[in-house]
Amino acid sequence: MTLATTHLAMTQLVPLAKELDENKVTPGVLGFIVFAVIGGAVWLLMKNMNKQFTKINFPEHPVASGTGDPAPSERSESAGAEKPAAGPKD
Repeated sequence: MTLATTHLAMTQLVPLAKELDENKVTPGVLGFIVFAVIGGAVWLLMKNMNKQFTKINFPEHPVASGTGDPAPSERSESAGAEKPAAGPKD
């Protein structure tokens, strides 16, 4: 039974293979290998970038009582007199 189905499949697929254009250029195995290498490189770079981002440590300024007010250090800087905008003088 298996031999008959194999023979039937081969007789139907061989004419399809002859219909293919022999002058047609396809990426083939080399294209797949290049694509896989580029994909692997991107994956490794993103993995390394994630590791580097986890190493970053910066101080966070807590928001005072959740009201959206700036932190005390920012309030003291902005509490002083405002400086005039530096621009061209008329």
